[in-house]
Amino acid sequence: MIEAAMLKVIQETGEGVLVLIDNVEADEFHRSRLTRLEVRRLLGAMAETLLSLSDAVQAAMPEIDWGTWRSVQQGLRVASVDSDELCWDAAHSLVPATLSWLRVYRRSEPALFEFKP
Repeated sequence: MIEAAMLKVIQETGEGVLVLIDNVEADEFHRSRLTRLEVRRLLGAMAETLLSLSDAVQAAMPEIDWGTWRSVQQGLRVASVDSDELCWDAAHSLVPATLSWLRVYRRSEPALFEFKP
C-alpha cells in the first residue's frame, strides 16, 4: 500500500525536524541559515506527503490537524521572516502532535501502516 510508505516518510521527516531543533532556542534557530533551510525542506516534504494521502486515510485520522498542515504548505511557498516563524512554530507544536497521533493510529489502525505487495 502506497499510503504505508507515505506514512513512513512522514514519520521520518518529522523525526528529522525534531532532531534538528533539539536543544535549539528560537534566536539560535533564526540565526542558523542551514538549520532553517533544512527544517523548512523537511516540513515541506512532510506537509506535501501528508496532504497527498488519500481522502480515506485522512478521514481515518481525524485528529491530525489537516487545516494547519495546509496552511503550513501554503506558508512555505514564500521565503520570508514570517515563513521562518511558521517553521519554528510548526516544528515545536504541529510536528510533535502529528507524530504522537501517528503512534496512536499505528496501534489502533495498524492496517494503514502495513506494507502489502
